Amino acid sequence: MAHTVLIVDDAAFMRMMIKDILNKNGFEIVGEAQDGQQAVEKYEELKPDLVTMDITMPEKDGITALKEIKALDPNAIVIMCSAMGQQAMVIDAIQAGAKDFVVKPFQADRVIEAITKALD
Repeated sequence: MAHTVLIVDDAAFMRMMIKDILNKNGFEIVGEAQDGQQAVEKYEELKPDLVTMDITMPEKDGITALKEIKALDPNAIVIMCSAMGQQAMVIDAIQAGAKDFVVKPFQADRVIEAITKALD
């Protein structure tokens, strides 16, 4: 059975890029969210195997959403995706429970590697 993924990014084209990479690699996209608030709601509703989460978003940023998802489900697997490869944010994300961090613009193989490693 294919692993299910929730894609969270405020940019529609980024969601499309990630969806494309994952579809080609046998993952099932069960939902998309464009901000952290939607991410938490959709996570609760869809219970995906994995979440790809942007950091900088309106309403609620990715790190806040990550913390809320981890509070709902301590076993949640979340991979952060962000253009800002700032050390502090990476550390915040990992401390908040993110499994990995992929920097945009991302290479397809790096995304798949991070996801595969996180799901193992």
